[in-house]
Amino acid sequence: MDALGMGEDEWEELQRNLQATIPVYDKINRFATLGQVSRWRKMVRRMLPEGRVLEVGCGPGSFAEDLEGRDLVCLDPIPEMLKTAEARVNKARSSRGEPPANFVEGTAESLPFEDDSFDAVCSLFSFRDWFDKRSGLEEVLRVLKPGAPIVIIEPAKINAVHGFFGVIWMKYWVAAYARIVCGVRDHPWKWLTKTYSEFGTTREYVDMLKVVGFEEVKSRLIFPGMATIWYARAP
Repeated sequence: MDALGMGEDEWEELQRNLQATIPVYDKINRFATLGQVSRWRKMVRRMLPEGRVLEVGCGPGSFAEDLEGRDLVCLDPIPEMLKTAEARVNKARSSRGEPPANFVEGTAESLPFEDDSFDAVCSLFSFRDWFDKRSGLEEVLRVLKPGAPIVIIEPAKINAVHGFFGVIWMKYWVAAYARIVCGVRDHPWKWLTKTYSEFGTTREYVDMLKVVGFEEVKSRLIFPGMATIWYARAP
């Protein structure tokens, strides 16, 4: 595992651990972000245009549940995540009088969609877990319409020093809470520390987006310095 991606064995182990997070996903995320995660999700929702939107790595539907007024497609490689997300998201959409979202099993590196088929793509706290980040971004660029945006949000790592404190936060503070909530010492949130530890810096992914072919690439550190939003457009 490194800043670019991970091996097959690590990928499979990560998927097993991610599935195990489903029952307590939102509870631990709120704790890990000091309650800021809801505000960050609202920021991303405001950045997405009207039209057909793809969320890559939708997890249990925490973001998609409150995304209104879009033709929404949610993609995730874990069937149980999709099952949980579909019930949650479509219940919320039905209560608002909106048509159901579509849920598709798949990975960022092999998106099962036609070229130029989305008005926006977003990824919230899943980019860190992609098997091959550059290949995934190339696929996202392929399915975006000309001029359409990609929005990514992840735990921030500005540089090595900032990243060191991030690892300490996750390894000790978040992990202690996760052990209590999950009731086991070998809890699945240990992978949060592992994937963050090997995650690249904000600048590395700005450069990667540019190399892949995105334009107007920007990054923004979100208060209180715990997350970064990347924003770019297809040419």
